[in-house]
Amino acid sequence: MYRAPVGEIGFTLRHVAGLEEAMARGATGDLTPDLLDAILDEAGRFADSEIAPMAAGGDKTGAVWRDRAVTMPPGWRDLYHRWIDGGWNGLTGPVDHGGQGLPTSLSAAIYEMWNGASMAFGIGPTLTLGAVDALEAHGTDALRATYLDKLVSGEWMGTMNLTEPQAGSDLSALRTRAERRDDGTYRIFGSKIFITFGEHDLTDNIVHLVLARLPDAPAGVKGISLFLVPKRLVNADGSLGARNDVFCQSIEHKLGIHASPTCTMVYGDGIGETGEAGAVGWLVGEENKGLACMFTMMNSARLYVGIQGLGVAQAAFQKALDFARERRQGRSAVPGTTDMAPIVEHADVARMLLTMKALVGSARAIAYSCGHAIDRSRQDGEDRRFWAERASLLTPMAKSFPTDVGVEVASLGIQVHGGMGFVEETGAARLLRDARIAPIYEGTNGIQAIDLVTRKLPLSGGETVRAYIAELEEIVTSVEQSNRPDFGRSSERLRAAIAALRETTERLLEWMARGETGAALAGATAYQRLFSLTAGNCYLAKGALADADVPSRAALARFMAETLLPDVHALSAEVMDGGESLRAATVALN
Repeated sequence: MYRAPVGEIGFTLRHVAGLEEAMARGATGDLTPDLLDAILDEAGRFADSEIAPMAAGGDKTGAVWRDRAVTMPPGWRDLYHRWIDGGWNGLTGPVDHGGQGLPTSLSAAIYEMWNGASMAFGIGPTLTLGAVDALEAHGTDALRATYLDKLVSGEWMGTMNLTEPQAGSDLSALRTRAERRDDGTYRIFGSKIFITFGEHDLTDNIVHLVLARLPDAPAGVKGISLFLVPKRLVNADGSLGARNDVFCQSIEHKLGIHASPTCTMVYGDGIGETGEAGAVGWLVGEENKGLACMFTMMNSARLYVGIQGLGVAQAAFQKALDFARERRQGRSAVPGTTDMAPIVEHADVARMLLTMKALVGSARAIAYSCGHAIDRSRQDGEDRRFWAERASLLTPMAKSFPTDVGVEVASLGIQVHGGMGFVEETGAARLLRDARIAPIYEGTNGIQAIDLVTRKLPLSGGETVRAYIAELEEIVTSVEQSNRPDFGRSSERLRAAIAALRETTERLLEWMARGETGAALAGATAYQRLFSLTAGNCYLAKGALADADVPSRAALARFMAETLLPDVHALSAEVMDGGESLRAATVALN
């Protein structure tokens, strides 16, 4: 059974991501160290005792669609309402609408626990958080007054409706249309696919944020508008009114996250209760500028999808470690020992487990640091732009690296279990099935790499990324100055990795400046991995420096530096090649 790593989560938040310093500056509102500990402890308790026991049953039963309605697995509605009664949905919500206004980094840490306990449960509220962000930033006063309180509390849930059968990552091809009405509302017609929690019975209303085109909209992404379309209309007194003309036509039968309903939504089939065909919607932001509004929601969602991968990775590591300590196989390598040994004592199993732990720890640090940068970017001060650009730089890595790690660690977890990992009895297989979607949705990890190289590296003429690399170098300098033998060759390996990171970064910036986008994109995914491994290992070293009394921290940082970090040099070579071999090899695809 999953056990939330509350101590490790709190340590990473405070001493690696920067929350300790922020609390000391008084930059975290009402959050104090004591309150932080209390929140993390209670979240861990809820994840362990309330959510985790429901995960296996939810996976087995799944969400069930019938007659345009979705029924969640037994007990999930009660679980969700116990969760919102605890105030968890409103943790970071605006105080004016019933939220607690606490830091995004804290929310990210707590969502790791929800997703570690059950990714299928944790994903639903994630979309509501994004809807709150988008509505708070771009909604009219009337829309905020009507919907924000219920979304912040979790009494209603939100969704994000982008994808269509012919328009996946390319939103310029979407066809869902919107028609103006004289009363200021719009009527929405069309269909959307892959809509997470598009229909369910956890809440009495669902607030859909839908991308659509007006009849006179420009072509491409410049002609997209964003609309709020509720499942049920809301009366003037706040009570629920007529059923809107939006329904779930079916749900997908998926590899994993079975209890998370992935819906095909249809707008405007004329089967609502409004007396008119077309789903009633309200404009969010300005006409034809909906993509900018949706990116407010998507940027939040990308961090939280990274957190999903992190949560599953932690659960998979934990499960594998427990199994390896109990499973006895073969003889111990300890001289004079004749008993069957726990497999954790075998070198290859230990290698896999340490790889899992190092990847989880480094992914956690990157994700939490991204959340901390988001928090700093929302505070007043001269350095607000600096932190906004830091958050922008880290977001593609905070989405891609933890989700890749989720798949890698869950796969290694099955290997540690051996044959027992390949059957459903142990639960290891479920974690890999769940993890596999995270590198795909909310912008594939390949798209994150494109975003990192083409949009994020050139921020402030490249000075944003250079400043970040300089901070990583400062960590390595501190390791060198510590003169601690338990770091082994960590500083040497980290210094070499940072040199490779700097060289590839400058080459990519040169290519982008010269318009050689093809050369830059050919190595974008390799660069994203190179960057993440280097930053993640530096963060592990930073944690070891902050907690010298715990020798395992330096040992893990050393293991990663001496065993996993050498991969960056192969990745660097792939980037620096400029895709020549890739272009030459495309003939093999003909």
